[in-house]
Amino acid sequence: MKAEKAAKSADAGQSAKPAKTDSADQPPKPAKPAPKPKPEDKPFAEFIQENLLPSLSKSLTEREQAPISLELVEGERPVVGGRCWMIQGELPAGRRFWLCFESDAITSGKTIVLAESGSDPSLLESFLIDEKRINQALLESRLLQRLNGQKWFGGN
Repeated sequence: MKAEKAAKSADAGQSAKPAKTDSADQPPKPAKPAPKPKPEDKPFAEFIQENLLPSLSKSLTEREQAPISLELVEGERPVVGGRCWMIQGELPAGRRFWLCFESDAITSGKTIVLAESGSDPSLLESFLIDEKRINQALLESRLLQRLNGQKWFGGN
């Protein structure tokens, strides 16, 4: 009797399973839309001009440090020389900074130079050297963090 119940429940379990359908019977799945391109995938100068600088300007303004100037230039690196791409910024009270890129790629080596008002830049520091993935949010947040470390955003 127990054997009959076990056999009936085994049969019921098998019949409860849906039969596998051939993939040819199913309509094709719609193709996934291509992922939206990231701003960082743009050419270097385009990304800096169209994305990073406007966002950085807005963030500085929100911290009551509306930039007097903020631009991307290719020129002589402060302190040590050599040509490079740089984001040059001047903030109120004559404070200046340079975020330097070794080449025209946001993933290239980066350094930062700072100068208080009325002084020339004298120290070059590595910037984001341990980061594997560089994106707009990281560049902006770490730059703001570094400027805040200089006590350039009042009240800290």
